Amino acid sequence: MTLNDSAILFEARRPVSFPRAWVWQRTLRDRLLRDPDGPEAVLLLEHEPCYTLGRGASEAHLRFDPRRPPLPLHRIDRGGEVTHHRPGQLVLYPVLNLRRHGADLHRYLRSLEAVVIAVLAGLDLRGERIEGLTGVWLEGAKVAALGVGAKRWISQHGLALNVCCDLEGFAAIVPCGLAGRRVGRLSDWRPGLEAEALRRPLLAAFRQEFNLSLRPPEPTETLSGL
Repeated sequence: MTLNDSAILFEARRPVSFPRAWVWQRTLRDRLLRDPDGPEAVLLLEHEPCYTLGRGASEAHLRFDPRRPPLPLHRIDRGGEVTHHRPGQLVLYPVLNLRRHGADLHRYLRSLEAVVIAVLAGLDLRGERIEGLTGVWLEGAKVAALGVGAKRWISQHGLALNVCCDLEGFAAIVPCGLAGRRVGRLSDWRPGLEAEALRRPLLAAFRQEFNLSLRPPEPTETLSGL
């Protein structure tokens, strides 16, 4: 990777259904699969309320009947267990050719955690990792969940940072399959903090960690419905 490599930034200003964002990710992934030297991309958005299960996730971590979920439930092609998305949570989906970034999924996850930790540091908050687990914690509460997938080293999915979202929906699951661990949101430590205020800091931390500049899409690079 060379200094100032660029990625296309796609940013949704309104909450997006999970299926639509999944189509966007696959569209961007397939472009890179066809042309591994082509531009990488990053999606930044908030989701409409839903639950997602990783490809090997256990339905035992659902506190509801999966045939009658309280919100849309999607089983998807990422690692990890069940998680919850809703507005007020910032979601970052990098679609990268990981061969340009070390070709190491564990290193990639640690880099995504570093992005979140840098954002928290900008708020004078100390984000922490827990040995053997994936994500970022703040005073024992998980504030960022990570789950990724890759096909021929082209990444999908990414990180979800709880900023000011309602946490009630997490009570219907065992988040990330980790019983007994709290889920938190940054507004519990910084009252009044809104997700909008952290969009720029999150993108800045991502640019710094991955040594990428972000640019708007060209007319030929648009995504349907964005």
